[in-house]
Amino acid sequence: MNKNRGFSPLAVVLMLSGSIALTGCNDEQQQQQGAQAQAVGVVTLKNEPLQITTELPGRTSAVRVAEVRPQVSGIILKRNFVEGSNVQAGESLYQIDPATYQATYESAKGDLARAQASASVARITLNRYKKLLGTNYISQQDYDTAQSTSLQADASVVAAKAAVETARINLAYTKVTSPISGRIGKSAFTEGALVQNGQTTALATVQQLDHIYVDVTQSSNDFLRLQQEMANGTLKQENGKAKVTLTTADGITYPQTGTLQFSDVTVDQTTGSITLRALFPNPNGTLLPGMFVRASLDEGTNPNALLVPQQGITRTPRGDATAMVVGKDEKVEVRQVTTSQAIGDKWLVTEGLQSGDRVIVSGLQKVRPGAQVKAEEQKADDKAQSGAAAPSDKTQS
Repeated sequence: MNKNRGFSPLAVVLMLSGSIALTGCNDEQQQQQGAQAQAVGVVTLKNEPLQITTELPGRTSAVRVAEVRPQVSGIILKRNFVEGSNVQAGESLYQIDPATYQATYESAKGDLARAQASASVARITLNRYKKLLGTNYISQQDYDTAQSTSLQADASVVAAKAAVETARINLAYTKVTSPISGRIGKSAFTEGALVQNGQTTALATVQQLDHIYVDVTQSSNDFLRLQQEMANGTLKQENGKAKVTLTTADGITYPQTGTLQFSDVTVDQTTGSITLRALFPNPNGTLLPGMFVRASLDEGTNPNALLVPQQGITRTPRGDATAMVVGKDEKVEVRQVTTSQAIGDKWLVTEGLQSGDRVIVSGLQKVRPGAQVKAEEQKADDKAQSGAAAPSDKTQS
């Protein structure tokens, strides 16, 4: 009699339970593998030379400004210039009535001639007395008196010469000349007006415009950063002078290039900014004093700049800048970084990242630190690496 060798009911139940458990484990592993293989877009960083420029607002001002004022009093007889025209240094601008000053000059010359004649007589008398000194014809007192008279006469000649020179200078001042070459503005006085020496109102103003200053303001923090980067060699400038370009209020780029001349020695306490001054050629007189412009300051070249797309930098609730990086094991890492300024659509990163790092720029919301990802290189924008920098956004990690 054959015995039934089939599986018992208990064995069947155990086998089915094991099969279901294995199927569940396989499904979970597949789900984990699917989650670990989340695709993200990355950009591989590399160091590259970068021309750093900063755009700052500013105002133009004349290189030299001279207010023309009378140095003698009198009536203006004639104005010798056209308002708004160019004048040369020494060119006659006004003629003040010279009559009284001419008379004073002639009188001073007469006084000088009289003093010279008296000095001549006194000198002759002294020489005669010198020959008779020691005889019975004159006394020592007579000789001393003659000598004193001669010296006083010589002093009178010196004083008379000074009076003549003073009268000559005052007469010359009746011809009011331009102290500098430049463009003259409107005249504050017309012919027939009485002007006085020492008056507060200028007759006219002359401004030198063949070159022009542009005064811009920069935050003291940015200025210190620039100084530090120049000192440690991060930024390099040709010949040690920064180049500056201008854009006028209507958006037109000024064709001439200027150079940074100096920075102020004090910081404005109300704004925390410092004034920088640039000098521009202005051969055609295109730029006028008081114009609003935007100046692009060439800070120098960073030979090892590291630029990160802005979408690859996020902020924590505290405001710290962070970046998600795909490591060698294809897992996500979080790095705290320091950004100095925005260059176009990228951040200039100074700390926290290095060349060769793969920064996640897309799919950030789908991953977390430590997650396994599938990195797909994303082509960086082919934009110029030099451009106007936005205001600095420095976050220290």
